[in-house]
Amino acid sequence: MNSKNVIMFCGKGGVGKTTCAAATALHYALSGQKTLVISTDFTPSLRHIFELDSHQKPAKFNDNLYIDETSYADIKSLWDKKFGPDVYEVFSSFVDISYDNFVDFIASILPGLKDEFMVDHVREISQSGEYERVVWDTAPAGQTLGLLRMPSLLNQHLKPAPRIYSSLKMVRQKKRSVLGVIKEWQQLSDRDMEFLKNDVDFNLVTIAEALAVRQLEGIFAEFHSYGLHIGHIVINQVVE
Repeated sequence: MNSKNVIMFCGKGGVGKTTCAAATALHYALSGQKTLVISTDFTPSLRHIFELDSHQKPAKFNDNLYIDETSYADIKSLWDKKFGPDVYEVFSSFVDISYDNFVDFIASILPGLKDEFMVDHVREISQSGEYERVVWDTAPAGQTLGLLRMPSLLNQHLKPAPRIYSSLKMVRQKKRSVLGVIKEWQQLSDRDMEFLKNDVDFNLVTIAEALAVRQLEGIFAEFHSYGLHIGHIVINQVVE
């Protein structure tokens, strides 16, 4: 592995991404580095691998190894804390909706909300300096590619927003508020894309089967289209 402190394992389902992530995290922890292994798969299995009953977030495995599994509720909460009240103030001025229903509505209509904030969550953990290594276990390839493209896609999605909101007849203070939130959101997307490009070591896990190998070409092309580069390929489940 290189010097980047975030090590991501990605690939199609059933190839052993979580096992590779768990083994890598344990390696760093046993070498004396404080390590977090985090799963952004909404059907995670990290706790089962480490046989942990604790539901603490993160859960401590030993002095150097911590395990976290991020849920949809966690990601929605992140968005809520950063943007929810400000956006709701504007939205509720012309739509009668409760705050909880509003958050669910935004999560359902805005493309990639959960994916964007998954990336941002891992970025914040990495840049907090609390851990020397962060090992990132992702969902199967299709969902992971969606996660990786979201910072760029969301930024494009938000570009016309200031013009649209400026045309709405709102109280001036509220209009400034929502435009400020949109700008912050665009800045967040920019930060997250830079994080993916500069701070994440991408490791593609596959198996020695024809279909799995054929899928690699499409995955490589998708990564390349966003300026992301796969550092290593792990051929798993090979028996001599």
